[in-house]
Amino acid sequence: TDTKGGDICQYFDHTILKPGATMQEVKKLCSEAISYGFKAVCVNSSLVGFAARFLDGHATLPIAVVGFPLGAGTSGSKAFEAKDAVRAGAKEIDMVINVGRLHDKDYAYVLQDIVAVVAAAEPCPVKVIIEACLLNADEKIIACALAKAGGAQFVKTSTGFSKSGASLEDVALMRRVVGPDMGVKASGGIRTKKAVLEMIRAGANRVGASKSVQIVTETAGQGGPAGEGGASGGAY
Repeated sequence: TDTKGGDICQYFDHTILKPGATMQEVKKLCSEAISYGFKAVCVNSSLVGFAARFLDGHATLPIAVVGFPLGAGTSGSKAFEAKDAVRAGAKEIDMVINVGRLHDKDYAYVLQDIVAVVAAAEPCPVKVIIEACLLNADEKIIACALAKAGGAQFVKTSTGFSKSGASLEDVALMRRVVGPDMGVKASGGIRTKKAVLEMIRAGANRVGASKSVQIVTETAGQGGPAGEGGASGGAY
């Protein structure tokens, strides 16, 4: 397909996850994704059916986030949301782990939480958001190992709604832990082409961004309007 943005565009999950996202904004997101050849669009689960219908017949995938942004709901509610999203047309699921249970060292719980969503999302791949900014080094390693053991296809750095987003160190660590055969998605606070290329070099094979068009055309101003990415004022 003839797209505007070149090869780098295939790395992008073009994203809108702010609570007030409208159908008109999702329509624009999908149009941009098709136009630039982005890999996917990432939206909240109530909007994924709309996105899937808009993207039907195009290569761009609709993604729904599950248990977003806290990850603190029950495993059953996450599994139901994942199944519901897939039924609505989601082709990938990005779930948030239960960070509190990881802090508690209740690894069996964290694992079965992932397993429940992976099973519910079948046959669609699941990305496990570890919210790296809330974890120490050991917890990051364990979270990645649990995601791999749970049958997820990706680990993802961040929701973009917590203290900070993706760091090169986290991406490199995550790649080392999961090995070459699993995906690593960098998300949160990525706003320049230089940052995207650095994330890819560090081991990311997918990048989540709400400023994707500005990044690939390098017209991004610094920061952007507050609230663009939700609670963290554009961190996504």
